[in-house]
Amino acid sequence: MVSNVETRPQNIFRGVALIVAAALTISIQDVVFKLFSSELTLWQIFTLRGVLSVPMLLVVIWVRRTHKGVVRTALGKWPVLRSLFITTTFVAFYAAIPFLSLSTVGAANYIAPIFVTLLSAHVIKETVGPLGWLGVLLGFIGVVVLLQPGTAAFSIWAVLPVIGAVFYALAHITTRVKCQNVPLAAMSLSLNLTMLIVGLIISVLLVWLNPQGKIVEAYPYIFGLWSSLGLTDWLVLALLAAFAIVVGVLLAGAYQAAPPSIVSTFEYSYLVFAAVWDIVFFGIAPTIASVSGMALIVFAGLLVLRRKSSNRS
Repeated sequence: MVSNVETRPQNIFRGVALIVAAALTISIQDVVFKLFSSELTLWQIFTLRGVLSVPMLLVVIWVRRTHKGVVRTALGKWPVLRSLFITTTFVAFYAAIPFLSLSTVGAANYIAPIFVTLLSAHVIKETVGPLGWLGVLLGFIGVVVLLQPGTAAFSIWAVLPVIGAVFYALAHITTRVKCQNVPLAAMSLSLNLTMLIVGLIISVLLVWLNPQGKIVEAYPYIFGLWSSLGLTDWLVLALLAAFAIVVGVLLAGAYQAAPPSIVSTFEYSYLVFAAVWDIVFFGIAPTIASVSGMALIVFAGLLVLRRKSSNRS
């Protein structure tokens, strides 16, 4: 997967603007997921959102006259692999979201920029340097402070977004190296198709396995069967479908425009949005540990950005 760094576009302002917009959109989407996680199962949301988003996206592609070859490109090896990575991230993230605050889930997931930096060093040969490695170390310390493993404050659910972060980093390195010239519409279509198929496959598996007992009662959001839908449910799913299209385009565009080690740093803006929504919608005020952990993670990201700027000068 090694490629020449110098031949890739370097529109940093565009990349940063797109990733901040993506972070805001994702934070709003996460509020909707958390508010309605008690109404529908995760796999029902994945499947039905895809059922709505794929036709919506195809209409947009057709109206913009960018449909030529887009389906074939969307089903290519690298776009599909990237989509599987991002889908795994979303599964890990949204499986944990009913049980944790948005800030905690987001901060655990946003260790991804640290993984992006590590992968950038070893996969696409971008120089890390002392500041970069210090940022990696502080980022991991920040996650430990935030999640507090080994204490009563620790939740096993917090491990899921960290796992998702690894796949998120893999997705964006794949975007940068193997999907540089893939149209945004094709990558968004690939992602939405993948999420639809994954949701459908797991839904069918749950029907076949038909889990019973305490695990379903405790975690119906993950192990329960589909619920009947009312008008409000369909409107929420349509909103999530629109979010999925917008987020897919913004994420792909950001990582095509600028180096992943810079773009990923500004994904931390999600933490600001999530902290605000936690207070406004759920009445959850951040703790000293969570603020300290998030501050370390953000500072780590700034070090990564700083070392990148130093390498250019």
